[in-house]
Amino acid sequence: MKPNPLIEKIVYFVRHGQSNDNVAPVFQALDSPLSEEGLNQAKFIAARISKVPFDKLISSPLQRTQQTAQEISETANKPIIFSDLFVERVKPSSISGKPYTDTKTGQIWRDWEESLVSVGKKVENGENYQAIIQRADKALEYLYQQSEKTLVVVTHGYFLRTLVARVLLGDTLTPESFKNFQKVASMENTGITVLTHEGAFEQDPCWRLWIYNDHAHLAE
Repeated sequence: MKPNPLIEKIVYFVRHGQSNDNVAPVFQALDSPLSEEGLNQAKFIAARISKVPFDKLISSPLQRTQQTAQEISETANKPIIFSDLFVERVKPSSISGKPYTDTKTGQIWRDWEESLVSVGKKVENGENYQAIIQRADKALEYLYQQSEKTLVVVTHGYFLRTLVARVLLGDTLTPESFKNFQKVASMENTGITVLTHEGAFEQDPCWRLWIYNDHAHLAE
């Protein structure tokens, strides 16, 4: 198959492997490491993604993404470039690692969740709707400006769905549609999502969704 000359950029996004806090009854701590299952998942995705020719490996600097990216780095013999643009949605630090059963923490969580899907609301030092959409735009521009054509990015579930929502809905994205997208779009640990930046007949180049949440490697 001949390469498509209209494709300017191909980005393979990988959600990190399962973390300890993904399966614990707590609000995930910032530094939660991969679980034993997550480490196995990281090895599976590293073996799979190493078969894809790519030019640069970028990762969120959080521990669970670092560990996942390290497996890819060692298997594919590519150094890791860390970028804060690809961290998970920033939660209020006061709830990090706290149990679901803590009543006060639960209320802060619910208020923060609402701030992510409404305009003008902010809870403590947590990210809100305007901030996470602005960061998604900066992340997409950052990727477009990379000189390399094919990239692998290790990131997080909520933020990756934010990128996809922004690409699919563009300037028509609203807090309400964003809330619904986050609700109905599932994503597996180490699932692969691919965005391309390309043109089409009588269409200017733009970001396009090519593959979403491919996790066939986990069935091996």
